[in-house]
Amino acid sequence: MKHLIIGTAGHVDHGKTALVRAMTGVDTDRLKEEKDRGISIELGFAYLNLPGGRRAGIVDVPGHERFIKNMLAGAGGVDLVLLVIAADEGVMPQTREHLDIIQLLQVKKGVVVLTKVDLVEEEWLELVQEDVNDFLKDTVLKDAPVVVVSAVTGQGIPELLSLIEQVAQEVKPRFGAGPSRLPVDRVFSITGFGTVVTGTLLSGFIHVGDVVEIQPQGLSSRVRSIQVHGEKVGTAEAGQRVAVNLAGLELEQIERGSVVAGPKSLTPTQRLDVRLLLLKSAARPLKHRARVRFYLGARETLGRVLLLDREELQPGSLVYAQLELEEPAVAARGDRFVIRSYSPMMTIGGGSVIDPLPRRKYKRFREEVLKALATRERGTPDEIIEQYLLGNPGLITPDGIASGAGMQKGEVEEAVRYLANEGRVKQISGDGKGYLVLSGVYRLWAGEICRLLESYHRDYPMREGYSKEELRSRKYQSLNNKTFQLLLLEMERDGYLRVAPQAVALQSFNPGPGPEVEKQILKIRKTMEDASFLPPSWSDLCRDAAVSKDSEIELLQYLLRTGEMVKVAEDLYFQKDVLLEAREKVAGYLREKGEITVGEVRDLLHTSRKYALPLLEYFDREKVTRRVGDKRLPGRALGI
Repeated sequence: MKHLIIGTAGHVDHGKTALVRAMTGVDTDRLKEEKDRGISIELGFAYLNLPGGRRAGIVDVPGHERFIKNMLAGAGGVDLVLLVIAADEGVMPQTREHLDIIQLLQVKKGVVVLTKVDLVEEEWLELVQEDVNDFLKDTVLKDAPVVVVSAVTGQGIPELLSLIEQVAQEVKPRFGAGPSRLPVDRVFSITGFGTVVTGTLLSGFIHVGDVVEIQPQGLSSRVRSIQVHGEKVGTAEAGQRVAVNLAGLELEQIERGSVVAGPKSLTPTQRLDVRLLLLKSAARPLKHRARVRFYLGARETLGRVLLLDREELQPGSLVYAQLELEEPAVAARGDRFVIRSYSPMMTIGGGSVIDPLPRRKYKRFREEVLKALATRERGTPDEIIEQYLLGNPGLITPDGIASGAGMQKGEVEEAVRYLANEGRVKQISGDGKGYLVLSGVYRLWAGEICRLLESYHRDYPMREGYSKEELRSRKYQSLNNKTFQLLLLEMERDGYLRVAPQAVALQSFNPGPGPEVEKQILKIRKTMEDASFLPPSWSDLCRDAAVSKDSEIELLQYLLRTGEMVKVAEDLYFQKDVLLEAREKVAGYLREKGEITVGEVRDLLHTSRKYALPLLEYFDREKVTRRVGDKRLPGRALGI
């Protein structure tokens, strides 16, 4: 493993800080109160040069029960744990609680360190070793090597360093791919530099100059400088202890538990789908909606446990549940968390995040909900993607799936290729992006739209089609206008429908009137031709052609859309051929005379001023004429 973070664990006054000092020469107790009381209160940090040349970061945690929350803040980024047990006392209450936390966080690699061996006889040490072996069986550290040391005499320190190096070879590296994610376990300010945060970089890279987000506060900042093990670097990578100097932020704006992340890579939430274990050592069952203390990374908040299939959870049991948090947090799929009882404060359980952004609160005692959560937890990447798409209706980008489902981008891309080849997902491209929807959902949508259009065409045969915006707002509000347009264009390519600028219609549909309406149109056309440049009002035309009141507007919109009639002014319509004749007469007059007045148009067309003036204003808009004072000159459209 390239980078390594070592964490201490163990009961108060069992020698954790003295052990770190013996290995590194660094006293991690930096606070005056820690010096005065002789115990660690806050997290301490150091680095360790291993015999093979590798440099590891060390997080020294407090052991006192009052400071468990501080211990939890440092334990989340640990790769390898040193479980420290004093040989003169053996296993103590916080030894047990710390091991519970190690177990819940699934820190699977470690070394058990028996300290203060200079204070005990050999026979006592053998009894303690037997007790420790029995204590560790059936835990993640059951196969961990055990070493006896004395921080005072130096006994066992070289052997301990050698063991750490050996065990470190088995630690899986953290994700270098994916967005950067740095849970903040310490915030401070340096005069002349500003706000600095520290933590273990869980994934990705951070570069000097990067724009980052601080969540859940939703703040934006720029990385001014980076230090790793006290040395300035240009880039930090997953698995390193990192100090980041952030530009433009005040100390009070960030707190322990905040997360520094790549832009738009994490979304705050107050609801999590989880797999939850209640420890066997829990004093009592956990009831539905019990209030608990929730710890994720370096963040602590209160929340309630929603049990999905029972009223109370028995000690030692493992279930699917939802957590309702009282304050926002940010999480990714697979993150480990710990819960402690509200009062008295004891570690009682924990587990893993299945869905960091569930869309809703579930109805309880539903088998389909439990099956869906099981798929999200244990399914293959393609199964997880299908489940995610099913639970998130809409068109989703692969990056959106990676972020929402807590998957790696490459993992999503590979699974999507497989699902597309299998015909299980539909890929829709547009606007430089790719979107995904389940093939079954796409076909369902297409079927729904086609049935709706069929009914619509039957009711409104003269309309061009169904308004796109009305269709989206009524049926597909989860899609924004852009993605809805892409969906319709894809359905057009697949032969389901035809897309016009403002409407959609079935491929086979041709708008037009039926036989009775066609007779009415012929009647209206003849009346308008006979009236020439003195057209009747639309209501008079409809009355003469026996058009019902309910159909007047529908018929008018059809005639305007097809160009049979042209709107010249409010409630003034001309038949297209009559209007063309008027244009030709006015154009001819202008070519001959060079100008024309309203009175001359009236006389030219044998009409009245009531119609001549609106006609000229219409021709102005169409650039046939150009008004200058009381006269009209030739417009650009005439090319004179």
